[in-house]
Amino acid sequence: MKKLLILFVFIAAFTFKASAQNFNAQEFNANLGKTKTLCDVVSSVKIFSDTLTLINMGGNYPNQKYTIAVKGNKITLDWANLKGKTMCVTGVFELHKNRPEIVAAQPDQIEFK
Repeated sequence: MKKLLILFVFIAAFTFKASAQNFNAQEFNANLGKTKTLCDVVSSVKIFSDTLTLINMGGNYPNQKYTIAVKGNKITLDWANLKGKTMCVTGVFELHKNRPEIVAAQPDQIEFK
């Protein structure tokens, strides 16, 4: 019984965390400069070089909700098969050219649901 209670608490905490990670534009702007986690569906991927890849989430460019700028070469993903997957990214909420963006440079910043 005690194990079941612990399992229930763990699942409830994880579920709450997942539901609290969706932001709209106003909430994103209210959290600028803060480190948060954002989850959404990958719409498109644009590889510019081996050290810069842009992932558009919640819509295709130029109508994406958010852009994830993957910088450096520490993150290796199956770039060709990301489209349609739900991805969570933890990082500092920033604006780049007045568009919501998160920069990711470490593998632990990205996870998939």
